[in-house]
Amino acid sequence: MRTDQRPELDELFHQPVRLEIMAELCSTSEGRSFTDLREKCGLTDGNLSRHLQSLTQAGAIKIKKSFVKSRPLTSISVTSRGRDSFLRYLDALDDVLRDASNRANAGVKGKERQVVGALPKPVRG
Repeated sequence: MRTDQRPELDELFHQPVRLEIMAELCSTSEGRSFTDLREKCGLTDGNLSRHLQSLTQAGAIKIKKSFVKSRPLTSISVTSRGRDSFLRYLDALDDVLRDASNRANAGVKGKERQVVGALPKPVRG
């Protein structure tokens, strides 16, 4: 933790493509096929593979290769550890964004328009 007590943003998830991949994988308990994930995230095979490798090495996701009707199928799902880490990252990001919003709104004090309204902190559980 930094000395100013602001939560650290996990660089694994802070990369925009990996943020999108994790959000997609966390939206389902069944996981996604490589093809489905590639299409939903708008990535090339190589780009998706590179990001999946980073997430796999960190233990955030697991990849299962199998065959369905003699055709290869690669399934990707989030691990419990990955889901927990991603939710901690989202909480930290929420704190950073809330702080940025408060600072931006304080900077326009007395003006007609606020930049971003304060949002209630989501309850996770």
